Amino acid sequence: MVLVIIAIVKHRKFQHLFLLATSLFFFYYSSNYLIILIIFTIFWDFYFGLMIYKANTKKSKKILFVSSLAGNLGLLGFFKYTDFIINQFNDLASFFNLESIELLNLALPIGISFYTFHSITYTVGIYRGRITPVRLREYALFVVFFPQLVAGPILRAHEFLPQLREKLENMTSNSIRQIIIENQNFKLGITMMAFGFFKKMFFADNISPLVNDVFINPLGMDSLLIILGTIGFGIQIYCDFSGYSDIAIGAAMILGFKLPINFNKPYFSSTPSDFWRRWHISLSTWLRDYLYIPLGGNKKSSSWTYFNLFAVMFLGGLWHGASWNFVIWGMLHGLYLAIHRICVINFPNFSTNSFFKSKLGKIFSIFIVQYLVFLAWIPFRVENFEHMKYSMIKYVVLDIQFEEFLLFLSEHKVSAILIIVFSLLHYVSYKKNILKTISNFKSFYWFTFLLFTTLLILLFYDGNPEKFIYFKF
Repeated sequence: MVLVIIAIVKHRKFQHLFLLATSLFFFYYSSNYLIILIIFTIFWDFYFGLMIYKANTKKSKKILFVSSLAGNLGLLGFFKYTDFIINQFNDLASFFNLESIELLNLALPIGISFYTFHSITYTVGIYRGRITPVRLREYALFVVFFPQLVAGPILRAHEFLPQLREKLENMTSNSIRQIIIENQNFKLGITMMAFGFFKKMFFADNISPLVNDVFINPLGMDSLLIILGTIGFGIQIYCDFSGYSDIAIGAAMILGFKLPINFNKPYFSSTPSDFWRRWHISLSTWLRDYLYIPLGGNKKSSSWTYFNLFAVMFLGGLWHGASWNFVIWGMLHGLYLAIHRICVINFPNFSTNSFFKSKLGKIFSIFIVQYLVFLAWIPFRVENFEHMKYSMIKYVVLDIQFEEFLLFLSEHKVSAILIIVFSLLHYVSYKKNILKTISNFKSFYWFTFLLFTTLLILLFYDGNPEKFIYFKF
Protein backbone atom coordinates (compact mmCIF):
# COMPACT_ATOMS: atom_id res chain seq x y z
CA MET A 1 0.00 0.00 0.00
CA VAL A 2 2.75 2.46 0.99
CA LEU A 3 4.80 1.58 -2.10
CA VAL A 4 1.81 1.94 -4.42
CA ILE A 5 0.96 5.42 -3.15
CA ILE A 6 4.62 6.50 -3.24
CA ALA A 7 4.90 5.25 -6.83
CA ILE A 8 1.68 6.95 -7.98
CA VAL A 9 1.96 10.35 -6.30
CA LYS A 10 5.24 11.75 -7.58
CA HIS A 11 5.65 14.80 -5.38
CA ARG A 12 8.41 15.06 -2.83
CA LYS A 13 6.54 17.06 -0.17
CA PHE A 14 3.55 14.72 -0.30
CA GLN A 15 5.79 11.65 -0.16
CA HIS A 16 7.60 12.97 2.92
CA LEU A 17 4.35 13.84 4.68
CA PHE A 18 2.81 10.50 3.70
CA LEU A 19 5.81 8.54 5.01
CA LEU A 20 5.73 10.63 8.18
CA ALA A 21 2.02 9.94 8.70
CA THR A 22 2.53 6.23 7.97
CA SER A 23 5.41 6.03 10.45
CA LEU A 24 3.43 7.81 13.18
CA PHE A 25 0.46 5.49 12.58
CA PHE A 26 2.76 2.47 12.82
CA PHE A 27 4.15 3.77 16.11
CA TYR A 28 0.65 4.57 17.45
CA TYR A 29 -0.53 1.07 16.49
CA SER A 30 2.30 -0.50 18.51
CA SER A 31 2.50 1.98 21.41
CA ASN A 32 -0.90 3.71 21.67
CA TYR A 33 -0.79 6.84 23.87
CA LEU A 34 3.00 6.58 24.31
CA ILE A 35 3.26 8.18 20.86
CA ILE A 36 3.24 11.47 22.76
CA LEU A 37 6.80 10.73 23.93
CA ILE A 38 8.24 10.46 20.44
CA ILE A 39 6.33 13.58 19.38
CA PHE A 40 7.83 15.39 22.39
CA THR A 41 11.31 14.19 21.36
CA ILE A 42 10.78 15.48 17.81
CA PHE A 43 9.80 18.99 18.88
CA TRP A 44 12.34 19.11 21.73
CA ASP A 45 15.37 18.36 19.56
CA PHE A 46 14.14 20.21 16.49
CA TYR A 47 13.81 23.53 18.33
CA PHE A 48 16.92 22.98 20.41
CA GLY A 49 18.74 22.33 17.14
CA LEU A 50 17.56 25.70 15.82
CA MET A 51 18.60 27.47 19.01
CA ILE A 52 22.04 25.81 19.06
CA TYR A 53 22.57 26.82 15.41
CA LYS A 54 21.56 30.44 16.04
CA ALA A 55 23.47 30.84 19.33
CA ASN A 56 26.24 33.44 19.09
CA THR A 57 28.70 32.17 21.69
CA LYS A 58 30.31 28.84 22.45
CA LYS A 59 29.06 29.05 26.03
CA SER A 60 25.42 29.51 25.02
CA LYS A 61 25.73 26.73 22.41
CA LYS A 62 27.10 24.40 25.08
CA ILE A 63 24.35 25.27 27.58
CA LEU A 64 21.66 24.64 24.96
CA PHE A 65 23.33 21.40 23.85
CA VAL A 66 23.60 20.08 27.41
CA SER A 67 19.95 21.04 27.98
CA SER A 68 18.87 19.09 24.90
CA LEU A 69 20.85 16.05 26.09
CA ALA A 70 19.32 16.35 29.56
CA GLY A 71 15.83 16.27 28.07
CA ASN A 72 16.57 13.24 25.90
CA LEU A 73 18.43 11.20 28.49
CA GLY A 74 16.07 12.32 31.26
CA LEU A 75 13.07 10.98 29.35
CA LEU A 76 14.88 7.74 28.53
CA GLY A 77 16.12 7.35 32.09
CA PHE A 78 12.75 8.06 33.69
CA PHE A 79 10.76 5.51 31.70
CA LYS A 80 13.44 2.85 31.41
CA TYR A 81 15.33 2.98 34.71
CA THR A 82 13.11 4.54 37.42
CA ASP A 83 11.59 1.26 38.61
CA PHE A 84 15.02 -0.40 38.41
CA ILE A 85 16.52 2.30 40.67
CA ILE A 86 13.59 2.02 43.08
CA ASN A 87 14.14 -1.74 43.26
CA GLN A 88 17.82 -1.23 44.10
CA PHE A 89 16.92 1.32 46.77
CA ASN A 90 14.32 -1.03 48.26
CA ASP A 91 16.85 -3.86 48.43
CA LEU A 92 19.22 -1.55 50.28
CA ALA A 93 16.42 -0.21 52.48
CA SER A 94 15.38 -3.72 53.54
CA PHE A 95 18.96 -4.39 54.65
CA PHE A 96 18.83 -1.35 56.96
CA ASN A 97 15.19 -1.94 57.95
CA LEU A 98 14.04 1.23 56.20
CA GLU A 99 10.67 1.82 54.57
CA SER A 100 10.51 0.86 50.91
CA ILE A 101 9.26 2.99 48.01
CA GLU A 102 6.34 1.84 45.90
CA LEU A 103 7.16 0.99 42.29
CA LEU A 104 5.71 3.25 39.59
CA ASN A 105 5.26 0.28 37.19
CA LEU A 106 6.00 2.49 34.21
CA ALA A 107 5.30 1.17 30.72
CA LEU A 108 8.44 0.91 28.61
CA PRO A 109 7.85 2.80 25.33
CA ILE A 110 8.75 0.60 22.37
CA GLY A 111 11.88 1.79 20.58
CA ILE A 112 12.70 4.60 23.02
CA SER A 113 16.35 3.52 23.27
CA PHE A 114 16.65 3.69 19.48
CA TYR A 115 14.82 6.91 18.64
CA THR A 116 16.50 8.72 21.55
CA PHE A 117 19.91 7.88 20.09
CA HIS A 118 18.66 8.93 16.61
CA SER A 119 17.60 12.34 17.83
CA ILE A 120 20.79 12.92 19.82
CA THR A 121 22.84 12.64 16.62
CA TYR A 122 20.90 15.61 15.19
CA THR A 123 21.72 18.07 17.99
CA VAL A 124 25.28 16.72 18.24
CA GLY A 125 25.70 17.23 14.49
CA ILE A 126 24.50 20.83 14.70
CA TYR A 127 26.59 21.51 17.81
CA ARG A 128 29.72 20.18 16.07
CA GLY A 129 28.94 22.13 12.90
CA ARG A 130 28.54 18.99 10.84
CA ILE A 131 24.95 19.64 9.74
CA THR A 132 22.55 22.59 9.57
CA PRO A 133 18.90 22.60 10.71
CA VAL A 134 16.37 21.12 8.29
CA ARG A 135 12.62 21.45 7.86
CA LEU A 136 10.47 20.07 10.67
CA ARG A 137 8.87 17.43 8.44
CA GLU A 138 12.30 16.17 7.32
CA TYR A 139 13.61 15.95 10.85
CA ALA A 140 10.41 14.27 12.07
CA LEU A 141 10.64 11.70 9.26
CA PHE A 142 14.25 11.00 10.23
CA VAL A 143 13.22 10.24 13.83
CA VAL A 144 10.14 8.11 13.09
CA PHE A 145 11.06 6.49 9.75
CA PHE A 146 9.00 3.34 10.17
CA PRO A 147 11.22 0.48 8.85
CA GLN A 148 13.79 0.83 11.65
CA LEU A 149 11.76 2.73 14.26
CA VAL A 150 11.43 0.14 17.02
CA ALA A 151 14.65 -1.91 16.76
CA GLY A 152 17.18 -0.13 14.60
CA PRO A 153 19.60 0.14 12.96
CA ILE A 154 20.39 3.37 14.80
CA LEU A 155 20.38 6.21 12.28
CA ARG A 156 22.62 9.27 12.20
CA ALA A 157 21.28 12.63 11.13
CA HIS A 158 24.24 13.52 8.91
CA GLU A 159 23.81 10.25 6.96
CA PHE A 160 20.02 10.08 6.62
CA LEU A 161 18.84 13.69 6.25
CA PRO A 162 20.82 14.41 3.03
CA GLN A 163 19.05 11.44 1.42
CA LEU A 164 15.73 13.27 1.73
CA ARG A 165 17.02 15.94 -0.65
CA GLU A 166 19.17 14.01 -3.10
CA LYS A 167 16.46 11.92 -4.79
CA LEU A 168 15.83 14.37 -7.61
CA GLU A 169 14.39 13.39 -10.98
CA ASN A 170 15.34 15.28 -14.15
CA MET A 171 12.18 17.26 -14.77
CA THR A 172 11.54 20.81 -15.89
CA SER A 173 9.93 21.82 -12.61
CA ASN A 174 12.15 21.87 -9.55
CA SER A 175 9.06 21.67 -7.34
CA ILE A 176 8.52 18.03 -8.27
CA ARG A 177 11.13 16.02 -6.42
CA GLN A 178 10.36 12.45 -5.63
CA ILE A 179 11.36 9.20 -4.02
CA ILE A 180 12.14 6.87 -6.91
CA ILE A 181 11.56 3.13 -6.61
CA GLU A 182 14.19 1.49 -8.81
CA ASN A 183 14.07 -2.11 -10.00
CA GLN A 184 17.56 -2.97 -8.69
CA ASN A 185 16.76 -1.59 -5.23
CA PHE A 186 13.39 -3.33 -5.31
CA LYS A 187 14.84 -6.79 -5.98
CA LEU A 188 17.68 -6.47 -3.50
CA GLY A 189 15.33 -4.96 -0.89
CA ILE A 190 12.78 -7.76 -1.27
CA THR A 191 15.60 -10.34 -1.10
CA MET A 192 16.91 -8.80 2.14
CA MET A 193 13.42 -8.75 3.64
CA ALA A 194 12.89 -12.39 2.67
CA PHE A 195 16.18 -13.32 4.36
CA GLY A 196 15.14 -11.33 7.42
CA PHE A 197 11.80 -13.07 7.78
CA PHE A 198 13.51 -16.41 7.12
CA LYS A 199 16.08 -15.81 9.88
CA LYS A 200 13.39 -14.75 12.33
CA MET A 201 10.48 -17.11 11.60
CA PHE A 202 12.36 -20.18 10.38
CA PHE A 203 15.46 -20.19 12.58
CA ALA A 204 14.99 -17.95 15.64
CA ASP A 205 11.39 -18.87 16.45
CA ASN A 206 11.98 -22.61 15.98
CA ILE A 207 15.21 -22.69 17.99
CA SER A 208 13.55 -20.74 20.80
CA PRO A 209 11.75 -23.77 22.40
CA LEU A 210 15.06 -25.56 22.93
CA VAL A 211 16.64 -22.47 24.50
CA ASN A 212 13.63 -21.88 26.73
CA ASP A 213 13.62 -25.47 27.99
CA VAL A 214 17.31 -25.21 28.93
CA PHE A 215 17.25 -21.85 30.67
CA ILE A 216 13.81 -21.86 32.29
CA ASN A 217 15.50 -23.83 35.08
CA PRO A 218 19.04 -24.99 34.23
CA LEU A 219 19.81 -26.26 37.75
CA GLY A 220 20.83 -29.89 37.58
CA MET A 221 21.56 -29.90 33.86
CA ASP A 222 24.93 -31.11 32.59
CA SER A 223 27.46 -29.11 30.61
CA LEU A 224 26.41 -30.41 27.20
CA LEU A 225 22.86 -29.17 27.69
CA ILE A 226 24.05 -25.79 28.94
CA ILE A 227 26.43 -25.45 25.98
CA LEU A 228 23.69 -26.51 23.55
CA GLY A 229 21.27 -23.99 25.05
CA THR A 230 23.93 -21.26 24.92
CA ILE A 231 24.76 -21.98 21.28
CA GLY A 232 21.04 -22.08 20.54
CA PHE A 233 20.49 -18.68 22.15
CA GLY A 234 23.48 -17.17 20.36
CA ILE A 235 21.97 -18.28 17.05
CA GLN A 236 18.44 -17.26 18.12
CA ILE A 237 19.37 -13.70 19.08
CA TYR A 238 21.50 -13.27 15.96
CA CYS A 239 18.73 -14.49 13.64
CA ASP A 240 16.10 -12.53 15.56
CA PHE A 241 17.96 -9.20 15.63
CA SER A 242 19.82 -9.35 12.33
CA GLY A 243 16.56 -10.61 10.79
CA TYR A 244 14.79 -7.42 11.88
CA SER A 245 17.71 -5.33 10.64
CA ASP A 246 17.54 -7.06 7.24
CA ILE A 247 13.80 -6.38 7.03
CA ALA A 248 14.30 -2.71 7.97
CA ILE A 249 17.24 -2.17 5.60
CA GLY A 250 15.42 -3.97 2.78
CA ALA A 251 12.19 -1.97 3.24
CA ALA A 252 14.15 1.29 3.28
CA MET A 253 16.15 0.20 0.22
CA ILE A 254 12.94 -0.32 -1.77
CA LEU A 255 12.04 3.30 -0.99
CA GLY A 256 15.52 4.38 -2.09
CA PHE A 257 16.99 5.01 1.36
CA LYS A 258 20.29 3.56 2.50
CA LEU A 259 20.38 2.46 6.13
CA PRO A 260 23.66 1.44 7.81
CA ILE A 261 24.57 -2.23 7.90
CA ASN A 262 24.05 -3.64 11.39
CA PHE A 263 25.67 -7.10 11.23
CA ASN A 264 28.61 -8.47 9.31
CA LYS A 265 29.06 -12.17 10.11
CA PRO A 266 29.89 -11.56 13.81
CA TYR A 267 30.43 -15.24 14.62
CA PHE A 268 33.55 -15.23 12.46
CA SER A 269 35.24 -12.53 14.56
CA SER A 270 38.86 -13.28 15.45
CA THR A 271 39.26 -10.69 18.25
CA PRO A 272 36.88 -9.08 20.79
CA SER A 273 37.21 -5.71 19.04
CA ASP A 274 36.54 -7.41 15.70
CA PHE A 275 33.32 -8.78 17.18
CA TRP A 276 32.12 -5.25 17.98
CA ARG A 277 32.97 -4.17 14.45
CA ARG A 278 30.59 -6.87 13.25
CA TRP A 279 27.81 -7.08 15.90
CA HIS A 280 25.10 -4.39 16.28
CA ILE A 281 27.39 -2.09 14.31
CA SER A 282 25.10 0.95 14.50
CA LEU A 283 25.16 0.80 18.33
CA SER A 284 28.86 -0.04 18.75
CA THR A 285 29.92 2.79 16.41
CA TRP A 286 27.46 5.17 18.12
CA LEU A 287 28.99 4.36 21.50
CA ARG A 288 32.46 4.79 20.02
CA ASP A 289 31.78 8.14 18.33
CA TYR A 290 29.46 9.75 20.88
CA LEU A 291 30.81 8.32 24.13
CA TYR A 292 34.18 6.54 23.93
CA ILE A 293 36.00 9.18 21.84
CA PRO A 294 34.53 12.19 23.72
CA LEU A 295 35.69 10.53 26.97
CA GLY A 296 39.21 10.51 25.57
CA GLY A 297 39.26 7.11 23.89
CA ASN A 298 42.76 5.66 23.95
CA LYS A 299 44.49 9.04 23.62
CA LYS A 300 45.16 9.46 27.33
CA SER A 301 46.80 7.16 29.90
CA SER A 302 46.38 3.38 29.83
CA SER A 303 44.34 3.40 33.03
CA TRP A 304 42.00 6.03 31.55
CA THR A 305 41.66 3.98 28.35
CA TYR A 306 40.61 0.90 30.33
CA PHE A 307 38.21 3.01 32.35
CA ASN A 308 36.67 4.27 29.11
CA LEU A 309 36.30 0.72 27.78
CA PHE A 310 34.53 -0.48 30.91
CA ALA A 311 32.39 2.66 31.16
CA VAL A 312 31.23 2.35 27.55
CA MET A 313 30.47 -1.37 27.83
CA PHE A 314 28.74 -0.83 31.18
CA LEU A 315 26.47 1.77 29.61
CA GLY A 316 26.09 -0.39 26.49
CA GLY A 317 24.86 -3.23 28.66
CA LEU A 318 22.53 -0.95 30.63
CA TRP A 319 21.19 0.46 27.34
CA HIS A 320 19.82 -3.00 26.59
CA GLY A 321 17.71 -3.10 29.72
CA ALA A 322 17.30 -2.05 33.34
CA SER A 323 18.66 -5.26 34.81
CA TRP A 324 21.96 -6.38 36.30
CA ASN A 325 22.26 -9.30 33.90
CA PHE A 326 22.73 -6.86 31.00
CA VAL A 327 25.32 -4.96 33.03
CA ILE A 328 27.22 -8.21 33.64
CA TRP A 329 27.05 -8.97 29.91
CA GLY A 330 28.42 -5.52 29.09
CA MET A 331 31.17 -5.72 31.71
CA LEU A 332 32.25 -9.14 30.44
CA HIS A 333 32.73 -7.65 26.98
CA GLY A 334 34.56 -4.72 28.58
CA LEU A 335 36.89 -7.26 30.22
CA TYR A 336 37.44 -9.03 26.89
CA LEU A 337 38.30 -5.74 25.17
CA ALA A 338 40.67 -4.71 27.98
CA ILE A 339 42.50 -8.07 27.98
CA HIS A 340 42.79 -7.96 24.20
CA ARG A 341 44.26 -4.46 24.35
CA ILE A 342 46.74 -5.52 27.06
CA CYS A 343 47.85 -8.45 24.87
CA VAL A 344 48.22 -6.25 21.77
CA ILE A 345 50.33 -3.68 23.65
CA ASN A 346 52.49 -6.07 25.69
CA PHE A 347 52.80 -8.92 23.18
CA PRO A 348 52.97 -7.22 19.75
CA ASN A 349 54.58 -10.29 18.19
CA PHE A 350 51.30 -12.19 18.47
CA SER A 351 49.83 -10.34 15.49
CA THR A 352 52.83 -11.17 13.29
CA ASN A 353 53.27 -14.72 14.55
CA SER A 354 53.20 -17.22 11.67
CA PHE A 355 50.70 -19.45 13.49
CA PHE A 356 48.09 -16.71 13.95
CA LYS A 357 48.57 -15.69 10.32
CA SER A 358 47.92 -19.24 9.13
CA LYS A 359 44.50 -20.66 8.36
CA LEU A 360 44.68 -22.93 11.41
CA GLY A 361 45.67 -19.97 13.60
CA LYS A 362 42.72 -17.92 12.37
CA ILE A 363 40.33 -20.80 13.07
CA PHE A 364 41.83 -21.09 16.56
CA SER A 365 41.37 -17.34 17.15
CA ILE A 366 37.75 -17.44 15.94
CA PHE A 367 37.02 -20.43 18.17
CA ILE A 368 38.47 -18.76 21.30
CA VAL A 369 36.65 -15.47 20.66
CA GLN A 370 33.33 -17.19 20.01
CA TYR A 371 33.77 -19.34 23.11
CA LEU A 372 33.99 -16.12 25.13
CA VAL A 373 31.19 -14.37 23.20
CA PHE A 374 28.82 -17.28 23.79
CA LEU A 375 29.81 -17.43 27.45
CA ALA A 376 28.66 -13.81 27.72
CA TRP A 377 25.31 -14.71 26.15
CA ILE A 378 24.43 -16.63 29.32
CA PRO A 379 24.05 -13.53 31.54
CA PHE A 380 22.31 -11.75 28.66
CA ARG A 381 19.69 -14.53 28.55
CA VAL A 382 19.44 -15.56 32.24
CA GLU A 383 18.24 -12.99 34.78
CA ASN A 384 18.19 -15.24 37.85
CA PHE A 385 21.65 -14.98 39.46
CA GLU A 386 21.64 -18.53 40.82
CA HIS A 387 20.73 -19.91 37.39
CA MET A 388 23.26 -17.63 35.72
CA LYS A 389 26.10 -18.69 38.01
CA TYR A 390 25.27 -22.38 37.63
CA SER A 391 25.07 -22.13 33.83
CA MET A 392 28.34 -20.26 33.49
CA ILE A 393 30.18 -22.76 35.71
CA LYS A 394 28.80 -25.68 33.69
CA TYR A 395 29.79 -23.92 30.47
CA VAL A 396 33.40 -23.58 31.66
CA VAL A 397 33.85 -26.66 33.89
CA LEU A 398 32.67 -29.64 31.88
CA ASP A 399 30.33 -32.16 33.45
CA ILE A 400 29.05 -34.48 30.72
CA GLN A 401 26.07 -36.83 30.95
CA PHE A 402 25.38 -38.27 27.50
CA GLU A 403 22.19 -40.07 28.46
CA GLU A 404 20.43 -36.91 29.61
CA PHE A 405 21.75 -34.99 26.61
CA LEU A 406 20.51 -37.57 24.08
CA LEU A 407 17.09 -37.68 25.75
CA PHE A 408 16.83 -33.88 25.49
CA LEU A 409 17.90 -33.97 21.83
CA SER A 410 15.17 -36.52 21.06
CA GLU A 411 12.61 -34.03 22.39
CA HIS A 412 14.04 -31.12 20.37
CA LYS A 413 15.06 -32.71 17.07
CA VAL A 414 13.84 -29.83 14.90
CA SER A 415 15.62 -27.14 16.94
CA ALA A 416 18.86 -29.15 17.03
CA ILE A 417 18.79 -29.76 13.27
CA LEU A 418 18.13 -26.05 12.64
CA ILE A 419 21.19 -25.15 14.74
CA ILE A 420 23.31 -27.36 12.45
CA VAL A 421 21.64 -26.03 9.28
CA PHE A 422 22.18 -22.43 10.39
CA SER A 423 25.86 -23.11 11.13
CA LEU A 424 26.35 -24.48 7.61
CA LEU A 425 24.49 -21.61 5.93
CA HIS A 426 26.33 -19.06 8.06
CA TYR A 427 29.63 -20.52 6.87
CA VAL A 428 28.47 -20.38 3.24
CA SER A 429 27.44 -16.72 3.70
CA TYR A 430 30.90 -16.02 5.12
CA LYS A 431 32.48 -17.30 1.93
CA LYS A 432 30.03 -15.78 -0.54
CA ASN A 433 27.65 -12.79 -0.76
CA ILE A 434 24.42 -14.76 -1.01
CA LEU A 435 22.15 -11.69 -1.00
CA LYS A 436 23.60 -10.12 -4.13
CA THR A 437 23.85 -13.47 -5.86
CA ILE A 438 20.16 -14.23 -5.31
CA SER A 439 18.98 -10.68 -6.10
CA ASN A 440 20.78 -11.00 -9.48
CA PHE A 441 18.90 -14.20 -10.36
CA LYS A 442 16.65 -14.11 -13.40
CA SER A 443 13.02 -13.45 -12.51
CA PHE A 444 11.89 -17.10 -12.64
CA TYR A 445 14.65 -18.33 -10.30
CA TRP A 446 14.23 -15.29 -8.04
CA PHE A 447 10.50 -15.92 -7.64
CA THR A 448 11.25 -19.61 -7.04
CA PHE A 449 13.59 -18.62 -4.20
CA LEU A 450 10.92 -16.36 -2.65
CA LEU A 451 8.29 -19.09 -2.96
CA PHE A 452 10.58 -21.74 -1.46
CA THR A 453 11.50 -19.44 1.45
CA THR A 454 7.83 -18.63 2.12
CA LEU A 455 6.84 -22.30 2.03
CA LEU A 456 9.57 -23.24 4.53
CA ILE A 457 8.42 -20.48 6.90
CA LEU A 458 4.78 -21.60 6.64
CA LEU A 459 5.71 -25.27 7.01
CA PHE A 460 7.45 -24.65 10.35
CA TYR A 461 5.07 -21.92 11.54
CA ASP A 462 3.26 -23.02 14.72
CA GLY A 463 0.72 -20.20 14.86
CA ASN A 464 2.40 -18.48 17.85
CA PRO A 465 4.93 -15.98 16.49
CA GLU A 466 7.36 -14.58 19.03
CA LYS A 467 8.05 -10.86 19.31
CA PHE A 468 11.43 -9.63 18.18
CA ILE A 469 13.78 -9.76 21.18
CA TYR A 470 15.02 -6.19 20.70
CA PHE A 471 11.48 -4.76 20.79
CA LYS A 472 11.82 -4.68 24.59
CA PHE A 473 14.98 -2.57 24.46
